[in-house]
Amino acid sequence: MADKLHNELLSSSLNRAVLCIREGGIVAFPTETYYGLAVDPDSLAAVAKLFKVKKREAEKPVLLLIESREQLQSIVETIPPEYVPLMDKYWPGPLTLVFPVKKNICRLLTGNTGTIGARISSHPVASELVRRLGKPITATSANISGQLPASMAAEVLTMFGNSVSCIVDGGQTPAGLCSTVLGLHGGKCVVLRQGRIDLAAEMR
Repeated sequence: MADKLHNELLSSSLNRAVLCIREGGIVAFPTETYYGLAVDPDSLAAVAKLFKVKKREAEKPVLLLIESREQLQSIVETIPPEYVPLMDKYWPGPLTLVFPVKKNICRLLTGNTGTIGARISSHPVASELVRRLGKPITATSANISGQLPASMAAEVLTMFGNSVSCIVDGGQTPAGLCSTVLGLHGGKCVVLRQGRIDLAAEMR
């Protein structure tokens, strides 16, 4: 009975979160690392508000969570063949891959780099949020730039207050390291940020 009630409350919270995102709001939600902040990546106003709330520098890109590789094709120009075995092995999971981005994607998201980071989350709440929205969401960590990201809903509320439209409470997240970020330079995979997944073996 308690599990059923919890699931119903979580489902209701996810529905409310989807509505908030569609209306241009900011939603906090749990991932397999920390809580993230989601907005509609197609809304310049929502993305700009996200940067303002986080006090994030404009040249710092924001990654996207996607539901599937098919959805990935809607935001990237190409999928480098070097990424395919890594996607097979680590997706869903805390591995962010940096792709050449389609020209219609908000430039503020990319930090004017012409690239976008994307991954498929292994957290059931995060993946369900993307599925219910039916499109990618931003997944920048829930923190003021330079501060430790939130690992609990209460920490999100303390940090952001009413600046966040909705918080999906998924309990405590694992915290620790963030997702590993990997890019491509000169045809070789390069770790841009060391995180949860250690890719040293793959880089040899």
